[in-house]
Amino acid sequence: MDVTEFQQWVKKYYESRGWSELDIFIRIGFLAEETGEVARAIRALEIGRDRPDELQFSYEENKQELTEELGDVLGNLIVIANKYEIPLEEIFQSHKKKLLDRYANNQ
Repeated sequence: MDVTEFQQWVKKYYESRGWSELDIFIRIGFLAEETGEVARAIRALEIGRDRPDELQFSYEENKQELTEELGDVLGNLIVIANKYEIPLEEIFQSHKKKLLDRYANNQ
């Protein structure tokens, strides 16, 4: 599945669940929450969890958790992009251009 197909799939899926109708500020809150979950998953991969009330998992299980959390962040980003009718391909190209323009003299 390419990026455009995935963006359209997320749009349809989130709409079917009623999740696209949420206020943009609620969506930003979800994005912040999911970003925190990415940080927690990376911590589990890099230094482990040391709380007695948390289970320890294998590297592969922790990596799968990170993969899922990154997907949650991506889903929220796509909903935001869709709200403002911005194709992911345009975001990729804009970001690439910004970095190349900004750091062209530093290479």
